[in-house]
Amino acid sequence: MDVPIVDCSYPTESALYMGYMPFISGGGLFVRTNLTLPLGSTVNLSVKLLSEVNPYVISAKVAWITPRGSQGNKPAGLGFQLIGDDARALKNKIETYLAAMLKSSQMTDTM
Repeated sequence: MDVPIVDCSYPTESALYMGYMPFISGGGLFVRTNLTLPLGSTVNLSVKLLSEVNPYVISAKVAWITPRGSQGNKPAGLGFQLIGDDARALKNKIETYLAAMLKSSQMTDTM
């Protein structure tokens, strides 16, 4: 079975903050999408960060589902746990970009 590719882009630090899921083991990203996949599904996540030219392609597993019409006006989408050999490097890169924002009390797309 082919592993689906899910594209996501975080063009600003604010967008990246809204989608980053530090509470997921190994780090995670929330992707606003109407795509439906079951929990535990594995995908290849193509992640474009800020102004970087080349996306990071990393294995990820569905760890969070926010359906359309959720309470709190949260956007529909999927949260992915970063897995595989490159997960730590991508998590570190994201946390470097977000260093000044990680302790913020600003709401995100998931919490």
